[in-house]
Amino acid sequence: MTIALIIDDNKQTTEALMQMLKIWDISARPAYGPSAGMKILSEVTPNIVFLDINMPGVNGFEVLAYLRREPRLANVPVIVVTSDDQPETTQRALAGGASAVVLKPVMVTILEGALKKVGIL
Repeated sequence: MTIALIIDDNKQTTEALMQMLKIWDISARPAYGPSAGMKILSEVTPNIVFLDINMPGVNGFEVLAYLRREPRLANVPVIVVTSDDQPETTQRALAGGASAVVLKPVMVTILEGALKKVGIL
């Protein structure tokens, strides 16, 4: 079974994404904020990470940099899920090692395309 980690401080977004992932039999574990996400990442190697950018404290770009530096996690696909629709944000996420960027609110068809792009589906 595919295991996803969702790192987002917005509980509603996280819950909606978890429900969508069930369509493809993907088990998702929530992490409500970067600290919770980093704690889970110290214990688990997920098949994919969904990562918000704008979070209090450590932002998503910093979490993404950690994922790419950590040998155990460096090849885990990361899909950035953000409400920031600025082209600079997308470019920065992709340049930082994100596999795809999906805008909030997440649409099932867009999510499916991103999962196919990263090889999960």
